[in-house]
Amino acid sequence: MNYLAENIRHLRKQKQLTQADLAAKLGVNRSLIGAYEEGRSEPRLKTIQTLCMLFKVNYQQILGVDLREENAPQASKTKDLTGSKLRILPIAVDEEGQEKISLVPQKASAGYTQGFADVEFIERLHTAVLPFPELPRERTYRVFQIEGDSMLPVQPGTYLLGEYVENWQEIKDNRPYVVITANDGIVFKRVQNEIKEKARLWMISDNKVYKPYALPVNEVLEVWYVRGMISFDLPDVDTYSHYQTQELLDMMHALKAEVKSLSEKMNARG
Repeated sequence: MNYLAENIRHLRKQKQLTQADLAAKLGVNRSLIGAYEEGRSEPRLKTIQTLCMLFKVNYQQILGVDLREENAPQASKTKDLTGSKLRILPIAVDEEGQEKISLVPQKASAGYTQGFADVEFIERLHTAVLPFPELPRERTYRVFQIEGDSMLPVQPGTYLLGEYVENWQEIKDNRPYVVITANDGIVFKRVQNEIKEKARLWMISDNKVYKPYALPVNEVLEVWYVRGMISFDLPDVDTYSHYQTQELLDMMHALKAEVKSLSEKMNARG
């Protein structure tokens, strides 16, 4: 059952707002608030997002839970650490309500961890349209520009096209992801999913200079699966050769370490 109309009225009164007050916060006409509360009209997705942020509830609650009941769950009691429930994801939409792809450049990276759930912040970002057949239209995408060399040969400054991961338990091992974190900001790594066993993600760099590390799931804000990339700084042939040589050296070091370990075990038995 859809409780949207009842919940809008209930939450508005709970905050002691008039219909005019709420209309001003949503940027709509007061008459529309009445239509929403009477079920004669349904808010657009963007408006529902703003309502969720204003009243500190999620989509599942405002749409499918009767919040008028005394024991109705509150957002603070249903904080989601595993991604198994819906979270509020502000998106940019065009005049027809179609979703646009927001671009997060390096200069906006620091602010993104603070504004990722802010509709106004997301709307201020530049947007793009990528009409590629490989990208299902019903998914949500965002473009992140990375910095640093931890994922070489992917160059610093590369734009990564991320597909929103709604359920973190569906993260697939050794795939590339952009992970928005509470402490380290925007992080691009290959990920091993250890949420069920250890409540963490194991973060792995392609550049072996950087050691893998554990990221507690309670530090994760968003997860985006990297579907592709756009770069304006293509490495030359010599650079590719360097990475291939480094990969061979890493393999040799790993093999030597394994042989040494095996030899030590055999000597210990003898």
